[in-house]
Amino acid sequence: MRLGIALAVALALPLAACSSKVEVTPATEGVTDAMLIDGVEGEWLTYGRDYGEQRFSPLEQISADNVGELGLAWSVDLDTARGQEATPLVHDGVMYITTAWSKVKAFDAATGAVKWEYDPEVPRETLVRACCDAVNRGVALYGDKVFVATLDGRLIALEQETGKVVWSEVVVPNQEDYTITGAPRVAKGMVLIGSGGAEYKARGYIAAFDHETGKEVWRWHTVPGNPADGFENDAMEKAAETWAGEWWKLGGGGTVWDSITYDPKTDLVLFGTGNAEPWNPGANGRMGTEGADDNLYTSSVVAVDLTTGEYRWHFQETPEDRWDYDSNAQITITDLEIDGKMRHVALHAPKNGYFYMLDAETGEFLSAGSFAEQNWTLGIDPKTGKPQINPEARYEQTGKPWIGMPGAGGAHSWQPMSFSPVTGLVYIPANLAAFPYMAAEGWEESDIGFQTGVDLSSVAMPADEAVRKAAMDATTGALIAWDPVKQEARWTVPFKGPWNGGTLATAGNLVFQGDANGNFNAFSADAGKKLWSFPAQTGVIAAPMTYSINGEQYVAVLAGWGGVWDIATGVLAHKSDAPINVSRLLVFKLGATGKLADPPASADRVLDPPPFLGTEEQAATGSQVYARYCSVCHGDAAVAGGLNPDLRHSATLADKDTFKTIVIDGALSPPEGGGNGMVSFNKALKPEDVETIRQYLIKRANEDLALSKK
Repeated sequence: MRLGIALAVALALPLAACSSKVEVTPATEGVTDAMLIDGVEGEWLTYGRDYGEQRFSPLEQISADNVGELGLAWSVDLDTARGQEATPLVHDGVMYITTAWSKVKAFDAATGAVKWEYDPEVPRETLVRACCDAVNRGVALYGDKVFVATLDGRLIALEQETGKVVWSEVVVPNQEDYTITGAPRVAKGMVLIGSGGAEYKARGYIAAFDHETGKEVWRWHTVPGNPADGFENDAMEKAAETWAGEWWKLGGGGTVWDSITYDPKTDLVLFGTGNAEPWNPGANGRMGTEGADDNLYTSSVVAVDLTTGEYRWHFQETPEDRWDYDSNAQITITDLEIDGKMRHVALHAPKNGYFYMLDAETGEFLSAGSFAEQNWTLGIDPKTGKPQINPEARYEQTGKPWIGMPGAGGAHSWQPMSFSPVTGLVYIPANLAAFPYMAAEGWEESDIGFQTGVDLSSVAMPADEAVRKAAMDATTGALIAWDPVKQEARWTVPFKGPWNGGTLATAGNLVFQGDANGNFNAFSADAGKKLWSFPAQTGVIAAPMTYSINGEQYVAVLAGWGGVWDIATGVLAHKSDAPINVSRLLVFKLGATGKLADPPASADRVLDPPPFLGTEEQAATGSQVYARYCSVCHGDAAVAGGLNPDLRHSATLADKDTFKTIVIDGALSPPEGGGNGMVSFNKALKPEDVETIRQYLIKRANEDLALSKK
């Protein structure tokens, strides 16, 4: 009945994905498609250096033989103390970067002299709908323009020469459920971008915009909308058959928040999609019987036609995703010899712990291998690539907690991997960490905050020294050199903790990567031997790049600890002993002798809470409320990672009324309150709810104070 009505409506709709007829003219001057396809010697023109997103540089002046002579050429401390995730771009001797809060800066790439700066003035209250910090992963260059997508959902074109705004368009459906943190890509005159929001009420999409005007050319949704409204195309109608319940009321998720790869050989745009929303499929009945449970096209790699946006193929890596196993990690295109035959392939290492190789033109599954420990499947079908899901991992059906491996942070998240055609290896920044899942009972959607349907309170880290030690010991990270043909690791470099930086491979037999401990490192690409390291004084999560000017090769990386691991994982955020956030741009060359200023002091704060005088019932209720509305910013079990305030130390804990004025009345809301993202939660919480949070925080602070004295 539902599909029958929808089909009747759909017959009146165009089947193409095109939003409107916009004539697009590719650039013939400045940065052109030909330059992006072939690359320009010494330059880095797009996020992954070339359209294939290989992050491999043919520059070899800096090599495994002399990398020990690398030194700091110049550096710039940035004006944002949030996570830094951008890859710098270099063209005509100018470096372009973005920082947190979507700011754009241009520098002389040889000296570091500032050429111009642009601040889009993103409202700080946008942070309440940004799952994972106020980060931005970079700009795109095309023609004579620089393109940036802002956290609050705008796509902006700037003049490369001056930073002056050429045009600005709001490109998200609304500015309540959607954010953008990814770097745009440009091909044939079209700027490609998606959005985040799959933990809120977002319906995923990817869209193309005319580089000259900002007008939308086409938009392709990743999940179907309300069938009563009709389907935009055949792909959405077919996808609706894999959903149950009234999924559209929460948007469905599947957001395209990072990976976008254009393949000139096939003229296809390949992109990854995020998790289904809510995580817990039992929270809104989004899954039915077998055959109506895949929830297409979430947690998939999808290909559409660049010119029209029409669907071409998809491969779903995580059907019925309930673990936040986004497929948004970077997609790399290359040609490899498989069984004696050259194949044009797409390489992908998503959150779920498997490394996939697909035919880039057809989406045919070629092979998969487990690059990290996982327990959500019992294996992968070697012919279809479809996983056999472990029944115990369906936590909403068992009613029991599930310790998922990998966790929601992913075995590989947004931090880019690199591929070297010299070694034939892919260099993956891997997270080896678990996450506890439990279905929330009686869950209902709210007007603010995460809409995941999981109970984060019942599985929060207890104030138990033995449990915390065991969790810490089991949480690590690694740099993995992966053979995509043999589907096996060639070598591995272990790290103390997870959430280390993206990688860069070069023809000098080098792999560069920063780490969460505050170092920027170089390894031999063939053997994984550590050859050089520089103390960045802060965690490095962004990916490095390299360029050359006047015959000198440089390596650049943005440093600045942050992102979801820092803000949401509680005590585990401290596994790597990451220094405090010191956001800066670091640029190196051979023979340079630059020095960094001493980092600011990071003295440990002593817990000094008021006594717990509330009731156990209040604290238990407060634990539930805190876990749903506060933990994503202030940390699991009220232990902050360092980027956002640790509420166990809040001076307002002793004053019920003052605490309420912040949480309910919005006393710290920006801009009047001077807050850096803290908004009023009066849409979801009542004064009695806020009081339970305060009592829970007081209890937690006293628990950890007692633990520190043992």
